[in-house]
Amino acid sequence: MEKKGVTTYKLREKCGIDSKTIRRLKANENIETKTLSKLCAVLDCKLEDIAEYIED
Repeated sequence: MEKKGVTTYKLREKCGIDSKTIRRLKANENIETKTLSKLCAVLDCKLEDIAEYIED
């Protein structure tokens, strides 16, 4: 987000990502795949740029 100049305000107001979801992102908690899609769109990136699969 920092590299792209995207703030949490922009995520909330312009992209429709609510504050609870932003809190989950910051805490590395589970989020929905539609949120990942929104993040990739606003950050102009691929899923692998923002997420990583870690086996349990």
